[in-house]
Amino acid sequence: MGFFKTNLLKSLEWVDDSTDTIVYKYPMDGRQIQYGSKLTVRASQVAVFLNKGKIADIFGPGMYALQTSNLPILTQLMSWAHGFKSPFYADVYFINTKQFTNQRWGTSNPITMRDKDFGTIRIRGYGNYAFKVENPEIFLKELSGTNSEFSTEDISSYLKGIIVSSISDTIAESKISALDIASNLIEFSKVAGESLAETFAGLGLKLTKLVIENISFPEEVEKAIDTRSSMGVLSDKMDTFVKYQSANAIRDAAKNEGIGGLGTQLGAGAALGEMMRQSMTQSSSQEQADDGKFCPHCGARNVAGAKFCGECGKSLAQKGRCPKCNAEVSGKSKFCPECGTKL
Repeated sequence: MGFFKTNLLKSLEWVDDSTDTIVYKYPMDGRQIQYGSKLTVRASQVAVFLNKGKIADIFGPGMYALQTSNLPILTQLMSWAHGFKSPFYADVYFINTKQFTNQRWGTSNPITMRDKDFGTIRIRGYGNYAFKVENPEIFLKELSGTNSEFSTEDISSYLKGIIVSSISDTIAESKISALDIASNLIEFSKVAGESLAETFAGLGLKLTKLVIENISFPEEVEKAIDTRSSMGVLSDKMDTFVKYQSANAIRDAAKNEGIGGLGTQLGAGAALGEMMRQSMTQSSSQEQADDGKFCPHCGARNVAGAKFCGECGKSLAQKGRCPKCNAEVSGKSKFCPECGTKL
C-alpha cells in the first residue's frame, strides 16, 4: 500500500520560472493521478489533459478537484462508470498563454523589388514582434505535438520566415518608391500584421504586435538617394542638377596631377569661369526683368506691371514719333493717327 501511495499524484501545478517556455509537460514518471486531486492553473496558463495522444479536457486559470464531473471527455474516453473513484493516468500539458514580446525578425537574404526610380533593387529589413497562444488545442496539434517542453526558440525561425515573406509582399504590392518607404514603416507594419492574422490563427497563435524598425538599401542606392536629397536643397530643376554634376566633374579633373595636369586645371578653370559667368548673366537678366518701369515723362521708377506713374500720374506707355509727319504716337499703335502711315 505504501508503494501505491507514493505513486499517486495529489496535486498538479506548474510554476513557470522561465521567460520563453510555451509548453511544459508535467513529469508523470509512471505515477497516476488520484481521484479528487487538486489541479492549480495559474493566470496566463491553460492545462490540457491527453489520453493516448488524444486531447481530452482543457482547464483555464483556477483551482479544481479532479473528478468525473469536470473531466467529461476523459470520462468518456476511459469509459468510466458513474461514481468512478480509482486513480487514473493521463498526460498533462501546461501551456503559457502570456504574450511573448521582443521577438526579433530580420531578412537573412536581401529582398528583390522593382522601384520606379532605381529599377530593380535589393532591400533588407529588421524589427520585432509579439505573439501569444490563442487556441491551445490547435497549437498542440499543429506545432508542439507531444514534446515535453516547447519554447519560443523552437518556433522563432518558422515565424520569422512567415513574417519576412508577408512584409516583402506588402512592400512589393504597394509599388511605393524606395524614397518613400522610410516614411511609411508604420503603415507597412499595420498592413502586414493584418495579412498575417489568419496565418497565425491557423497555428493557434495571435500576432499581437509587429514592428518594422528599418528598411535598408544597397550602398549604391543610398548614394543615389543622398545625391537627390542634396539636389533637392539646391533646386529640383534639371539645369541645376547638370551644373551640380559638372562642378563635381571639374573639381575631380582639377585634382589630377598626372600627365596633362596643368592643361586640365586650366580647362577646368575656364569651364568653371564660363559657368559662373552664365549663371551671373542669368541672374542679372532676371533682376532686370523684375526691376520695374521708368516713367518716360519724369523718369521716376515704378513697380513692374504699373500702368501709370506713381510720381506724375502720367501713362507709362512708351510713346514715339511718326517718321512721316512727326506726330506723337503711342508705343502700341500700328498706324499714325494723323497721316495713317504704317508704323
